[in-house]
Amino acid sequence: MPLLKRLTALAGTAAAARAYARKNPEKVNKMAAKAGQFIDKRTGGKYHHQVDNAMRKVRSMTGQQAHHPGQGPTAH
Repeated sequence: MPLLKRLTALAGTAAAARAYARKNPEKVNKMAAKAGQFIDKRTGGKYHHQVDNAMRKVRSMTGQQAHHPGQGPTAH
């Protein structure tokens, strides 16, 4: 039974995190980018691909795309 309680608590925490990410996408993306840079710096880029994949997941959850220079929206 303790496992079920832990899983329930984890599910509630995940739901709260998703709700926060939807309400504050800029903050979440900014902090995730800082965390990714910190990890890359501390590991010497050893886990760059994993960090990059995590960053893509964060951006997809917040509904924002990565900004690539020269590929921004065009003015009509």
